[in-house]
Amino acid sequence: MVKRVSQWNAGCPVARSLDVIGDWWSLLIIRDAFDGSRRFGEFQSGLGIGKAVLATRLRDLVERGIFETAPASDGTAYREYILTAKGRGLFPVIVALRQWGEDHLFAPGEKRSLLVDREKGAPIAQLEVRSRDGRSLAWFDTQVLAESSCLPGSR
Repeated sequence: MVKRVSQWNAGCPVARSLDVIGDWWSLLIIRDAFDGSRRFGEFQSGLGIGKAVLATRLRDLVERGIFETAPASDGTAYREYILTAKGRGLFPVIVALRQWGEDHLFAPGEKRSLLVDREKGAPIAQLEVRSRDGRSLAWFDTQVLAESSCLPGSR
């Protein structure tokens, strides 16, 4: 088995993010939490994941501040996994993955789930990367600066 190398000390925000949530089970657990799963058994039955793997991933996600545990809302002895503000901040990441998959991994007309606006019942708009002044940006309109101190206004 290949040992995973931590990217926590990398200078790249993408590498550090993947160190926390880059495991595919972790992303699916987070996705299911956005869909309403809260208990260990709900995650397990929804994902078909083994108990040991799920327990490890949930423990890691709690330790990394993505979830917190709380007493079950129905007063039973169970614990529930609740997304923290840090975890809820992953919503655009999950939506971006969903939209990329919809655009590139399904045949025309192939059945799939659909993310809709709860109030209107209509599909949500495509995510866009925008400049601070609101312009839509493509990949070629951006660049990565080596240090955050190089950013305008960060002195």
